[in-house]
Amino acid sequence: MRILPLFIVIFFLSQLTLAQSAFQKAFDSNVNSSKENVRINFSDTAGNSGYLPITIIKGKTKGPVFTIVAGVHGYEYPPIIATQNLIKEIKKDSLNGTLIIIPIANTASFFTRTPFINPQDKKNLNNAFPGKKNGTITEQIAHFITTNIISKSDVFLDIHGGDACEDLIPFVCYYNNPKKATQTALAKKLSENSGFEYVVSYPYNISNKEPAKYTFKQAVQDGKTALSIECGKLGNVQSENVALIEKAVYNMLGTMNMYANSTGSHKNIIHCNNQIYIKSNVKGIFYSQYKAGNKVKKDAIIGYTTNEFGVILEEYKATTDGFVLYMLATPPINIDDTVMCISAYTKN
Repeated sequence: MRILPLFIVIFFLSQLTLAQSAFQKAFDSNVNSSKENVRINFSDTAGNSGYLPITIIKGKTKGPVFTIVAGVHGYEYPPIIATQNLIKEIKKDSLNGTLIIIPIANTASFFTRTPFINPQDKKNLNNAFPGKKNGTITEQIAHFITTNIISKSDVFLDIHGGDACEDLIPFVCYYNNPKKATQTALAKKLSENSGFEYVVSYPYNISNKEPAKYTFKQAVQDGKTALSIECGKLGNVQSENVALIEKAVYNMLGTMNMYANSTGSHKNIIHCNNQIYIKSNVKGIFYSQYKAGNKVKKDAIIGYTTNEFGVILEEYKATTDGFVLYMLATPPINIDDTVMCISAYTKN
């Protein structure tokens, strides 16, 4: 086990304390109708450094704290562009309460165009919560968000999209946590008022002692109202998906009586509460005629993988009736990749 010199440990801890102080000072400001941008710096013992950009918008009156996080995966561009627009568009004099916006949580992933992980420490920020105060660069960012951002939030919205290899249909989702009925009810209401056609609920199946791993699941575990958007695909910016995300945020803020720019819920909401994940057992070249949104029938062949010589290594069958919520949409496939997520509704 490597033992670090005491002065190095003290240095890193002092840097983190300064970062916390900068955010706390901005958040605690008594100035109403204000907007402040803060950049929180991080460094770890492996020589990695990075930062977390945060915008704090304080409205004209006191009210809820609504947090928006994008770019947990830096290759998911529509959420990042949507939050950039929101930062410019939202008028602080028309806001009630406080907005905390993290437009790019994983800047290293974003600027190096790296899907899923932080290339510095090879860790997935969306699998790192609650993080570690003196851990790797990704673990420190997760710890900061957990202890400084989630702790101050009344509502926590984590916005994702299809990464470089993923095709998906736009949807909003929340955890159905019966132990926190009030928060779950509000998350469901915000989801249904968001304007998205597809509203997806996931079972909440961890104890308070288990690591949450996922960003908005950490907020749920910490007793907050939390939900997530999935909108965009294939590592591209689609203007229609950027607009859907912005619309959803405004609708949620309207539901919270924080901002008057809502347009109302979708007229034909489709609820989904049963997601089946089909995984790959081989490495090779993936083929499928299906796309996100397509209906599938149980036992239908939905794709297959070959080796470099065209020999089929594995076929994939649908294990239930439903539709494709998201799927792998590029040829490279590895062991344990999610081939497809099939979603449906099951009456309880």
